[in-house]
Amino acid sequence: MDRMDTRRAPGDVPDLASVARLLADGTRAGFCLALLDGRAWTATELARHAGVAPSTATEHLHALVRGSLLAEERQGRHRYVRLAGPHVAELVERLAALAPGRPTPPRSLSASGRRQALAHARTCYDHLAGTVGVAITDAMTRRGLLDLEHGLGLTGAGKTWLAELGITVPTGTRRPSVRSCLDWTERRPHLAGAVGAALCRHASDAGWITPIGTTRAVTVTAVGRQALRRHLDLSDDLLVQK
Repeated sequence: MDRMDTRRAPGDVPDLASVARLLADGTRAGFCLALLDGRAWTATELARHAGVAPSTATEHLHALVRGSLLAEERQGRHRYVRLAGPHVAELVERLAALAPGRPTPPRSLSASGRRQALAHARTCYDHLAGTVGVAITDAMTRRGLLDLEHGLGLTGAGKTWLAELGITVPTGTRRPSVRSCLDWTERRPHLAGAVGAALCRHASDAGWITPIGTTRAVTVTAVGRQALRRHLDLSDDLLVQK
């Protein structure tokens, strides 16, 4: 799959319509939403997920890779695609939050349970989202670890707090340290950027959260509830899915 050159000469006008056209197709948009789990998928897996023919999926994936929304990886004879980076994940999440709801009644109790689990706590590419993700962001702001005065930013107290938890945030990259990502279920911001990713990685490594099956949904463990009570004063009522 060839990738479109997105570099622009000085004075060029961004072709926003070309990106909008890519996501205006329901199948391509569905692929991007599925890839918010941060994993690499095959064309066959995405075709099965979307209920389309493999040839149709391949055609759509060609377009998404050329448009720089997806990146391709090869391992031997196998070809995988993933979101091109956290900037694409945050774009998709923001658009999902702005999009109107489309009634799709769950076909089973298990489908309904998966929806509720995703809304409560999930990963958004590499950071935490849902009710729990928003609650963590709110709690960090109340405690002065995040500052909203000039847009979301990490305070000196926040840097100390991360260090005390043993969380190292990578430096020297083009990725913003802190970014606000509009949550598509809560319609409120959750923490993204390098700090959001580092916090999510720490929560996973420390056993605070654990994945639910093969979906993006996660559950906050007993260890996680204890840690989040101690460090952010979050209650079990909020952290346990109803």
